[in-house]
Amino acid sequence: MQLCQTLPDVVFQHARYNGDAVSFIYEAQALTCSELNLYSNRVANGLLGNDCHAQARIAILAKDSEYTYEIFFGSTKAKTVAIPINWRLATQELLFILNDSESVVLFVGEEFIPVIEQISGELERLRKIIIISGSHATWETYTSWRDRQLGTAPELEYGSNDVVVQMYTSGTTGHPKGVQLAHYSFFRLLQGMSAQGDQWMSLNAADNFLLPLPSFHIGGLWWAIQGFIAGGRCIIMDTFVAWKALSLIQEHRISKMVLVPAMMQLMLSEPSFAAADFSSLQGCVYGGSPIAPELMHKVMRAFGCSFYQIYGLTETGNMAVCLRPEDHTQEDSHILKAAGRPFPGVHVKIIDTKGNVLPANTIGEICINSPSNMTGYWKREQATRETLVDGYIHTGDAGYLDEAGYVYVCDRIKDMIICAGENIYPAEIEAALYEHEAIAEAAVIGVPDDQWGEVVKAFVVLHQNSAVKQRELINFLRTRIADYKLPRSIAVVDSLPKTPSGKLLKRILRAPFWEGRERRVN
Repeated sequence: MQLCQTLPDVVFQHARYNGDAVSFIYEAQALTCSELNLYSNRVANGLLGNDCHAQARIAILAKDSEYTYEIFFGSTKAKTVAIPINWRLATQELLFILNDSESVVLFVGEEFIPVIEQISGELERLRKIIIISGSHATWETYTSWRDRQLGTAPELEYGSNDVVVQMYTSGTTGHPKGVQLAHYSFFRLLQGMSAQGDQWMSLNAADNFLLPLPSFHIGGLWWAIQGFIAGGRCIIMDTFVAWKALSLIQEHRISKMVLVPAMMQLMLSEPSFAAADFSSLQGCVYGGSPIAPELMHKVMRAFGCSFYQIYGLTETGNMAVCLRPEDHTQEDSHILKAAGRPFPGVHVKIIDTKGNVLPANTIGEICINSPSNMTGYWKREQATRETLVDGYIHTGDAGYLDEAGYVYVCDRIKDMIICAGENIYPAEIEAALYEHEAIAEAAVIGVPDDQWGEVVKAFVVLHQNSAVKQRELINFLRTRIADYKLPRSIAVVDSLPKTPSGKLLKRILRAPFWEGRERRVN
């Protein structure tokens, strides 16, 4: 097989050389490479027949299934741009994305029909709505629409620089932005590494991949595409449920999977976990949020496979930095606090507020130059210029590089607390709090103080049936962080405010303390 540079070429080649091999499995439905090629051809021809020009936006609002991947790859064959939408978003957020993206066709899952009916009159560019499952009095069903289209491949030429997907960022401040990723974002990094003899996880056709992350997140879509490129079987989960993930690992002899720490914790808490058979597992990728060392050690012992922590952004085309299996077994526990080292072909620099490159062990903004970087934000030229500068993505994350080239992520730049002239990064305090056995969740913010400018305040959610006093936690932290970083107060709360995608909303925690002030720094 030839080395592919575009997603349609991968579909065509797998159909030609591995037509009977299974590509995706959802519930009891298996989709072969030949079937995926045929159905995605029909999707492409249907889109082209609906006057969808090159780079027209095609939205998908549905839980993952074999149909969503037929639609995605069909969109790539039509040279349109797929927009997988977070189905957890509120109605007005969905409306904004559909209008901002100027989507002309929408594929919608049955459970989301009511919300689309509610806003259909406000969708400015939308010309056609297709129901992926179920039925509707007005809108056509996906299978009936698909099956009446031509099954021949569209006679189009594809370029690696063509934008293929637009992923919307979570938008914790203001409206979300559409991150445009081209075909190359899914090929250049791993192909470049392979050319240097670095096989990373050795993804191959014998692998069974678990897909527990939704495709509306870059981590979920990237993982699914890499599994398909490798020729393995991709086992789809429409929603992550811990007991079901455990069952699928055993039923399908999963060899490689991707998780976020919260998923690991849920799996560990399942009664069936202790008796689960993980002997098929070879590798687990994780990332998305910090992980407590205790949890890391538990899952390493339980899964008995190699672990790969990754760090990156949607804007970097997913992963750019990796903490590899050998790093997880080092005696130096400090290494486990690192995000990892840049992949071959990726360059990382740390800069100050004036753009000067900082020396090792000095905290500044993390900037990433990756062969997978986005082409830019959709219709946000100013935001693109501010984020993508001289080939580097300015991540907005604060961190540093050590002498060995390991990247340490300290916090979001905007979350930094300045107390008596000292820069304090909440993530460091939160990580220390997570080491206490009673703490389930933690969030740290800066609140105004007339003497010191800002002081540290913590919010914690306790594990069920746990209790702890503020003084006990302060004393616990005193052995782990410097005195000037200690919280002045710690509030025990039932829950922390989050976005629909699970990101912590610290602005909501801050709001009461900064009310009536012109600036959010003091």
